[in-house]
Amino acid sequence: MKVTRGYSSQTGRSYPVGTIGNFDGHHRGHHALLQQVIETARKKEGTAMVLTFDPHPVKILAPQADFRFLTDEHEKLAHFEQAGIDEVVLVEFTRAFASLTPELFAEQVLSKGLGLKEIFVGQHFAFGHKRAGTIEDLGRLGDQFGFIVHPTPPVTLDGGVVSSTRIRQLIVAGHVAQAMRLLGRPYALSGIVAPGEGRGRTLGCPTANLSLPPHRVTPADGIYASITTVGTDRHDSVTYIGNKPTFHGEVRGVEVSILDGQYDLYGHMITVELIDRIRGDAQFNGGEALSRQIAIDVESARAALRRYHDTCGA
Repeated sequence: MKVTRGYSSQTGRSYPVGTIGNFDGHHRGHHALLQQVIETARKKEGTAMVLTFDPHPVKILAPQADFRFLTDEHEKLAHFEQAGIDEVVLVEFTRAFASLTPELFAEQVLSKGLGLKEIFVGQHFAFGHKRAGTIEDLGRLGDQFGFIVHPTPPVTLDGGVVSSTRIRQLIVAGHVAQAMRLLGRPYALSGIVAPGEGRGRTLGCPTANLSLPPHRVTPADGIYASITTVGTDRHDSVTYIGNKPTFHGEVRGVEVSILDGQYDLYGHMITVELIDRIRGDAQFNGGEALSRQIAIDVESARAALRRYHDTCGA
């Protein structure tokens, strides 16, 4: 997959077919949209393209907002490649870019810059300065500048539209199993394992410790059934997110315990997929009471993971 920075005129693209968006999370709705782009490009022996933005527009237009992401740029690009996209165009989002009128956006970016022949966007797509352009405007401008516009209906699941906003809300509330249905995969956190306080071994549950990634959506505090990937190896695990109130901790973090053995993971990059929430966080009357609860949590996590593997074959 080719990654291009900037939308200045590029040569060599055969019949470009594209879509536009931030694609945070790459959920089922995004996947359906991308598949339409790819299928159309393949039929025309063309180029399947995505126009996306770096940084996310909210970082420029509302820098004071505490906006959290479902995926970082590396993950987004990996998802595009896995889907089968041929080229991703990363446009630097600036206030000058945001000030383009719908007409200039269509002419300079979509037509002259990318040379699009067909474009797939959601039915409620808005574009240009202050999002003034509507899907109807885009269709009119497409007629003027030579590209076909395909408005696409949203994907619905579990009684609502699949959207990044809805998924963020579910994860923040701890409903990771529901979020997984909308994403089409488990929500995951990654990081390098750092030394902890060593308390896990004393409690009979050695853990690998991660810092919560900044600017990422953070699940509610509690205990989660999880799958942890180390290199190419995947392990059933149980994960704690919180500030360890039993020991009067002040810093939120992630502690992961692999269920099929003990591993020295210090310094390793690991990815933790959150499958289901077992319970919320709680304060216990000392280490012995917590140790007893951990044993219960481990069995609950094993049961949740058995159900997941039986359902998904993973």
